[in-house]
Amino acid sequence: QVQLVESGGGLVQAGGSLRLSCAASGRTLSNYVMAWFRQSPGKEREFVTSVWWGAGVTSYADSVKGRFTIFRDHPKTTVYLQMNSLKPEDTAVYYCAARIGPPSRLPNALDYWGQGTQVTVAS
Repeated sequence: QVQLVESGGGLVQAGGSLRLSCAASGRTLSNYVMAWFRQSPGKEREFVTSVWWGAGVTSYADSVKGRFTIFRDHPKTTVYLQMNSLKPEDTAVYYCAARIGPPSRLPNALDYWGQGTQVTVAS
């Protein structure tokens, strides 16, 4: 079992940046895919980005390509989401999630979830 704790959310102006963190504890992450999802009111939870921990393979939703970057810190067993050029439509609760690989963009396929962290982008 993996425990995930997100942090780093907050209020930023459009065009600004935030870095989210997801600290993982439990089993080794070598076989796991770590992912970020987001959900705003009235919308389904949607995939943002993921990284296959051991392989380093990443994937991004089209809506965030070129603006968001996922990266991992092996000693800290932490994954980060660097969010640049933020837009109001990026406003959502951001969730860290994990599953044993291979990657999946379907929320139901992710087995472990953090509590979420709110990101609000003001106009």
